[in-house]
Amino acid sequence: MNKVFLIGRLSKEPELRYTQSGKAVCSISLAVDRRHQGEGQGPSADFIPCIVWGNLGEAVANNLSKGRKISVEGRLQVRSYNAQDGTKRYITEVVGSEVEFLDSRPNGGGAPADVGGFGGTPVPDDDIPF
Repeated sequence: MNKVFLIGRLSKEPELRYTQSGKAVCSISLAVDRRHQGEGQGPSADFIPCIVWGNLGEAVANNLSKGRKISVEGRLQVRSYNAQDGTKRYITEVVGSEVEFLDSRPNGGGAPADVGGFGGTPVPDDDIPF
């Protein structure tokens, strides 16, 4: 089974690009905290490269920025290519299938947004019946 669940903060701005066929792909880097290894050692993090395709990728690129806390669910992918110097290079990344925004929008934007695959529209507090 190839299943990955991550919670962390974006370590850089999302990068949205399009394939030659017009499909959106968004690259993000997720800083995921590690548990403390021992006394005297400060916090550390792993920086995990992730990609998100299609409408979800566009939603991530259009609604998130560096520092936002998110969760990513997906699968681990390893791919390779030949570099210009002739060496074979490997890339390990998470291909995200679901992304949840876990913190409030900057500038007092209210409740967390959950795109759940397609980018949701936040509901104003006045429209909530309770």
